[in-house]
Amino acid sequence: MYDSDKLVERQLTSQKVFSGRLLHVYFDEVALPDGTTSTREWIKHPGASAVVPVFENGDVMLVKQFRYPMSQIFYEVPAGKIDPNEEAGTTARRELKEESGLTCQQFQYIGHYYPGIGYSDEIIHLYTAWNITSFEQQVDDDEFLIKERLPFQTAVEMVHSGEISDGKTMVAILRAWHWWQQEGSFSVDG
Repeated sequence: MYDSDKLVERQLTSQKVFSGRLLHVYFDEVALPDGTTSTREWIKHPGASAVVPVFENGDVMLVKQFRYPMSQIFYEVPAGKIDPNEEAGTTARRELKEESGLTCQQFQYIGHYYPGIGYSDEIIHLYTAWNITSFEQQVDDDEFLIKERLPFQTAVEMVHSGEISDGKTMVAILRAWHWWQQEGSFSVDG
């Protein structure tokens, strides 16, 4: 078995081949652990935050949204990209307000994950929120969402059945469910 340091690739050259509003695509030449060279195409992403809002009765708020690349509607937790010089928690609170029309008094970081390690440096920070206050959504002009409030247990079952298939939403719901079982300030077992 190799030692971990014998797995590291070293960047030799890097060329930006596409620059968009959100994503930047690079084509790099790398030195492999055995001394040979290869190429890597990868996407630079600003990172994102996602939040699972939990109501006192144990419900969560999801949003339904059409996603163009897959040409289908997905259940998702409120989430969005981190703006320049913005903290991940600030992003999560902003997206909670914009997408679901909610604010919270309690807020907890529950981890992060990397959704596309073979082609992107994107990281998604995960939060759960409670002591919720509702008001009207404030979505972006090009964003169309439908809010859907459902029992937390139902959302977990939808992950396991495949009805919820968006990666960030699956991870966020399961991590939040686990956190609530260990640390939550009220029961969500209903």
